[in-house]
Amino acid sequence: MKESIFINIGASNHSKNERQSEDYYATEPIAGYLLLEVEPELNNIWECACGEGHLARVFDEAGKLGKATDLIDRRYGAVEDFLLNTEPYPNGDIVTNPPYCVAQQFVEHALSKVDEGRYVCMFLKVLFLETQKRQKLFTQYPPKVIYISSSRINCAKNGDFKTYNSSAIAYAWYVWIKGYKGETVVRWIN
Repeated sequence: MKESIFINIGASNHSKNERQSEDYYATEPIAGYLLLEVEPELNNIWECACGEGHLARVFDEAGKLGKATDLIDRRYGAVEDFLLNTEPYPNGDIVTNPPYCVAQQFVEHALSKVDEGRYVCMFLKVLFLETQKRQKLFTQYPPKVIYISSSRINCAKNGDFKTYNSSAIAYAWYVWIKGYKGETVVRWIN
């Protein structure tokens, strides 16, 4: 019984099925459109875990994509390990659905790369708010706003939206502005 509760809430360490080896779970493009509606000032976006381009194509279509990279060649974007990239990303924003197993590292690394006042937006489970380790992250770097998806947006294993066509997991866009020190606001989208 206890195990099924963890499975239903999307706890990755209690999954019924084996996780994808590179933690590749593509995001429905609607997530990108919704983010651009509420944060239209995003620009020169680096989609640094672009997978097959589900989000990056939305940003490109809107004229806001600067570059797209991924650890694995999935026939979209350049191949690059974001966490090993040491170059700053001046005059740009970093927006992605990071591999959940290294999501905190992606947040911290992205914040170290962008200029003061630029955006870091990560599409993460609402559960990302939990744990003492991440509480320190949120205390040191409070997101300016968290946009919770009120109707579930799907993330499909290996980008296979035909097989994985619904989700019991709640996601949100966590939006940091480098240098922001105020209170985090929670809003709902869709």
